[in-house]
Amino acid sequence: MEDVIGRLKSALADRYTIERELGGGGMATVYLAEDLKHHRHVAIKVLKPELAAALGPERFLREIEIAAQLNHPHILPLLDSGEADGFLYYVMPYVEGESLRRRIKHEIQLSIEEALRITRQVASALEYAHRHHVI
Repeated sequence: MEDVIGRLKSALADRYTIERELGGGGMATVYLAEDLKHHRHVAIKVLKPELAAALGPERFLREIEIAAQLNHPHILPLLDSGEADGFLYYVMPYVEGESLRRRIKHEIQLSIEEALRITRQVASALEYAHRHHVI
């Protein structure tokens, strides 16, 4: 794992400084990084190298292609993407704050107004993504 992070840091060092892992799933890992060109924090989603080797990069490349076409206030835009030293990645804005998952876990109950506001935003983003053949 440390070897992968070290390789990734070296591969992206001319444009991004990887600070820490934010999370991940079965396909990719997301890192917090500093964008050296624009002096801002970003989130970099990196395809797991073992998956790229075993399954090929097609699904991740399709995800990048789709993300680049989306323009909605409740869907993070794609800022950059590429390949560096065998790593496929794409870059999104980093949004500071509490995740919805954490908020729901820690609050006993959301107000009806807040629950409806969140539901409307999520439904709007899902409807938009569906219209663009993402979901």
